[in-house]
Amino acid sequence: MAMIISTSESVKEIKSIGCDDYLGSDKVIDKCGICGGDNTACKVVSGVFKHTLTNLGYHKIVEIPEGATKINITEMSKSNNYLALRSRSGRSIINGNWAIDRPGRYEGGGTMFTYKRPNEISSTAGESFLADGPTNEVLDVYMIHQQPNPGIHYEYIIPGDNVISPQLLTHRRPGEPLNGQLGMPESTNHEDEDLHRETDTLTGQSAGTFPVIQPGRFPSHQPENQVSAVQPPRQNREHNWKQIGKTECTTTCGKGSQYPVFHCVNRITHEEVSESYCDSSTKPIPEEEACNLFPCPAFWDIGEWSECSKTCGLGMQHRQILCRQMYANRTLTVQQYRCHHLEKPETTSTCQLKICSEWQIRTEWTSCSVPCGVGQRTRDVKCVSNLGDIVDDEECNMKLRPNDIENCDMGPCAKSWFLTEWSDRCSAECGDGVRTRSVVCMTNQVSSLPLEGCGNNRPSETTPCNNGPCAGKVEWFAGGWTQCSTECGSGTQQREVICVRKTEGNFDVLNPYECLYLEKPPSQQSCYLKPCGSKWFHTEWSTCSKSCEGGFRVREVRCLSDDMTASTQCDPQLKPEEKEPCNTQDCIPEIDENCKDKYYNCNVVVQARLCVYTYYKTACCASCTRVANRQSGFLGRR
Repeated sequence: MAMIISTSESVKEIKSIGCDDYLGSDKVIDKCGICGGDNTACKVVSGVFKHTLTNLGYHKIVEIPEGATKINITEMSKSNNYLALRSRSGRSIINGNWAIDRPGRYEGGGTMFTYKRPNEISSTAGESFLADGPTNEVLDVYMIHQQPNPGIHYEYIIPGDNVISPQLLTHRRPGEPLNGQLGMPESTNHEDEDLHRETDTLTGQSAGTFPVIQPGRFPSHQPENQVSAVQPPRQNREHNWKQIGKTECTTTCGKGSQYPVFHCVNRITHEEVSESYCDSSTKPIPEEEACNLFPCPAFWDIGEWSECSKTCGLGMQHRQILCRQMYANRTLTVQQYRCHHLEKPETTSTCQLKICSEWQIRTEWTSCSVPCGVGQRTRDVKCVSNLGDIVDDEECNMKLRPNDIENCDMGPCAKSWFLTEWSDRCSAECGDGVRTRSVVCMTNQVSSLPLEGCGNNRPSETTPCNNGPCAGKVEWFAGGWTQCSTECGSGTQQREVICVRKTEGNFDVLNPYECLYLEKPPSQQSCYLKPCGSKWFHTEWSTCSKSCEGGFRVREVRCLSDDMTASTQCDPQLKPEEKEPCNTQDCIPEIDENCKDKYYNCNVVVQARLCVYTYYKTACCASCTRVANRQSGFLGRR
């Protein structure tokens, strides 16, 4: 916004020029690109693509419509994924055909896209596409999926219903207000205007959301009923327009553009004169011509270095080297043989971000954990940075970590016999018996015995004892166990238990009640000789489904192993039947003298299905009973 300072003897006033070119105006261009607008002439479309993707490769994110401006596609955090852009016609603009382009500016859809890919190690920003627009075709944004999607934010502006169509701008007279605003005054120096436009393009600056349209670019239009106040002087027929050359080609190779240059000359002498001598309405309009169509020499396009493979110490980093060639203001990836005339830059390089931390042994080994035999000892090992600070173990190379614990052998330990006290009770309540103790050979860590085993002098584990004569003592006497009741699997054994009185050398059998005050030994126990393998087991038969005329009964049959779990090892030919017929005898109807039909037309009651009522069931008892038995038999057969 320009500022004009007007001064007088006592007053100094600062006035500004608004976007409508009026002095003192405070109008500015809104986000829709309209001077003095209120941001309602367009619509902001934004969102975040957060879908979880599973397959590697290209996945469509969002569609950018025709006419979109202020385009911003940004990855929400750094990842190994890449953004890609192509037109609806299938033409690749950025990162197409599995070729990753360098960050830079790329033309597509009638606008210039800025592709950014931060590569600083400390940066967490992701990739982005930025463009001022407007686009002249539909564009599709893709993500090359290689790792979990961090989220893609997209935003662009599309015109609203009340925005003036670009086609209507060509019918506006120079200086005529646009949406009630005065356009920029017609420029008389087109070279300065073009230079300003090129400078804006190169620096990435833009005067507003939409490109600035100079009114002088459009042909003047005057209504038929309006007469100009001053008629232009008639031009001299002795002069005309002549092409004297062409502008310089915009590029030195790879297809540029140039325009013919027309000057006003004398028709006879061909001498250049002022343009006022020629009729401006007959001046040819310069048309763009292609030039320098031959392709530019191929070159190595050097990408940025990747992050160092090591956070400390010597590591490796990589970069992408592509053979590229410029043609038609586009940079294309070509076969590498086209760059063989050039020395190919290195794709890998060593790198070192900082000196790695190292392991330090802070203490000596501790004493062994045992006085004899094999034990363990420890020492303190820490990871120390190059500044001397203790850091996490992950900062050091774990493969080079010194041991902080190891086994230690203090030599063989002496062994001794360890004994318990004698038992308090004698094994016999009367007569001769024994008392017992436990004897075990164990390591003795405090003994001064020679370093050898316990030897053969094992202490006795029993000693004799006697609680007095047994004459007249009553007790239970148990005989030997019988054989197991089964040859395999679980069975039972029996033995005889009797009440006796013990005398000198003899036993007298007594009535069992004489020993009731004593605990009786068991007369039966379970036994198990060997496993039987899998066997068929079955339940009892169910009740027969019918009482006569042939029914059936069922049971469940299972194959079980010794531990009563389901098995498939039983012989199928020995499987018991799971279903068999029963009650095959004929049914004999029982004649009930109290159940008779009281009316001759009870068949009508049955047909009308009135037997469900108590009155008819009693009055036509015999007929209703027959039909009830018939229905129950039918249901049973089903």
